[in-house]
Amino acid sequence: MIKRRDFIINSGLALGALAIAPSFAFGTMKKNVGLQLYSLREEFPKDVKGTLEKVAKAGFSEVETFGFSAEKGYFGTSVKDFHKILCDNGLKAPSGHYDFSKYIKDDSADFLKASIEAANILDSEYVVVPWLSPDLRGNGGDDYKKLAHKVNKAAELCKASGLKLAYHNHDFEFTKFGSTTGYEILLNETDKKLVDFELDLYWVVRSGNDPLKLFKENPGRFKMWHVKDMDKAKPEWNTEIGKGAIDFKSIFAQAKLSGMKHFFVEHETNYYPNPMESVKASCAYVKENLL
Repeated sequence: MIKRRDFIINSGLALGALAIAPSFAFGTMKKNVGLQLYSLREEFPKDVKGTLEKVAKAGFSEVETFGFSAEKGYFGTSVKDFHKILCDNGLKAPSGHYDFSKYIKDDSADFLKASIEAANILDSEYVVVPWLSPDLRGNGGDDYKKLAHKVNKAAELCKASGLKLAYHNHDFEFTKFGSTTGYEILLNETDKKLVDFELDLYWVVRSGNDPLKLFKENPGRFKMWHVKDMDKAKPEWNTEIGKGAIDFKSIFAQAKLSGMKHFFVEHETNYYPNPMESVKASCAYVKENLL
């Protein structure tokens, strides 16, 4: 039973937080800091268990997976064993990146079904389309409409298994086709009830677009984010969160408008001598300055 004194104290703290950041206090302050495991792509495939232990010790409580194989699980670790390692370290995997190439190319659903099964074993919420090669995404507006149709069909399979599908962007989706872009087509042509979006904030900014504008035009669509900073001297590189050119404070302040439920730190387009220390520094900055 909650004591009256504790209730008053906690209520006062909550109201104080609301006064400081009214659009933010009851949302992201309660959220966990996640890590896209691709950030540790050199270390993770060689030592799945050891890497996940380090991720938990670095301050992360959620991860987003990559590298699933129907035959080998996660780099030789079965999905069930992977789930146990997560649980043993207090980690959850609400989302995972899976290969959609065969499904997009020829409607082959075998790997998608295996991915859905893996996601359910991990107690995930999302199966994510991570990236599409140029031959799969096409080079025109009609191609993106066809892609959106395929994404909707895949999302129906996910829904039937209790999951949701999300689409993760890079910069190529923002290519202009007349008065629109590939990304706008995907947003407009996918079913809002079936398809969410994982907004990669770095790629949005690097492509010359504004995440806040996307939030205002498509409120609630961006249930997940990739949080990675852009090096001030070399925009093609990432850097630790807080050291780069992206104004994350203004972005996190609009988390509610975005619809954000999960976010994942990621270091993608660079290399550090010690990637673990790099993502650890980003985690610390997020906790100290953005939540």
